[in-house]
Amino acid sequence: MRKVYLDNNATTRMREEVLEAMLPYLKDIYGNASSVHQFGRAARAALDNARNQVASFLGAASPEEIIFTSGGTESDNLAIKGVAHAMRSKGDHLITTAIEHSAVLNTCRALEKDGYKVTYLPVDEYGLVSVDSLRKAIGPQTVLISIMYANNEVGTIEPITELAEVAKERGVYFHTDAVQALGKISFDLSSLPVDLLSMSGHKIYGPKGVGVLYIRKGTRIDAIAHGGHHEMNKRAGTENVPAIVGLGRACELAKKELPDEWRKLIALRDRLYQGIMSKIPHVSLFGHPEKRLPNTLNVGFKYLEGESILLNLDMEGIAVSTGSACTSGTLEPSHVLTAMGIDPADAQGAIRFSLGRDNTEEDIDYVLTMLPPIIQRLRDMSPLYEKGN
Repeated sequence: MRKVYLDNNATTRMREEVLEAMLPYLKDIYGNASSVHQFGRAARAALDNARNQVASFLGAASPEEIIFTSGGTESDNLAIKGVAHAMRSKGDHLITTAIEHSAVLNTCRALEKDGYKVTYLPVDEYGLVSVDSLRKAIGPQTVLISIMYANNEVGTIEPITELAEVAKERGVYFHTDAVQALGKISFDLSSLPVDLLSMSGHKIYGPKGVGVLYIRKGTRIDAIAHGGHHEMNKRAGTENVPAIVGLGRACELAKKELPDEWRKLIALRDRLYQGIMSKIPHVSLFGHPEKRLPNTLNVGFKYLEGESILLNLDMEGIAVSTGSACTSGTLEPSHVLTAMGIDPADAQGAIRFSLGRDNTEEDIDYVLTMLPPIIQRLRDMSPLYEKGN
């Protein structure tokens, strides 16, 4: 059976070049990067090199603005809680959106229990945040704005530059969860006025369990984990040198290959979308038709339930998602699609196809061969489909 992996927004296959870079630090160069002997110095040199690679990838002004974490979730927590605690004497109001990843939403909800006030900005039918709505939401007590760069479910790319400029005008810190954007679209922190940015290694063909929080120099932030003086006193704990080395190598490769990958992913994504639209009736595109990630296609199959489609595709060797991997297992409609105003019945039929560097035209054609009969078979069993036709 052919196997086609179209769930790259959940995680990616680690590249061979990344694994090769990590192996020496899993076997022979095993010192603690905080130790002063030669074993520790070798690990420290690798850590410093990786920090430089990530800083170059992001366009950071200094490697010291790069803080290594265990992943995107920890980076989001550190950014939001760290700034909220550091700025408590100035204010207790935070702003985010209704379509953020659970790592941001649940962190904000936790802060609400501690007495903070949070505004959840609405989005339009495409998942876009209004710059005007942000401007109106900022008040004298606002200390942090956290808005994702690109949505993990529908791929919509937010107007981050404009949003961050509003925050800068009002003297409010701006954080963006860029986990899904990095490696897929180009940007440079030297021209992007954000104060904090989260990223994750396993979304860019690096290892799991490692991420980064970029903290622009001068940003006030408290540590949320206490221990030693690691990571510029921002994140205590012995650094995971092998994973950090892998992340650095993944960033180096992503920076070099981005232009070609961008073009390839758009071509494959559009081939898939056009094929679906020509072969299957009653299909809706969720997300912005143009302002979206090159690899992400979220479509709704009317009269059906997404999990049934997912399971049938899985039996044919095709891996897709019904939304965020971090919210799988729930029967509730996607909070992203709900916030976009999608009818709950239609939202239940949503499938996310997220492509990656390993995908080929043959993969797409295989999906377009297997998907139409699956949809028809499931619809033939659905009383909703009979009523709708």
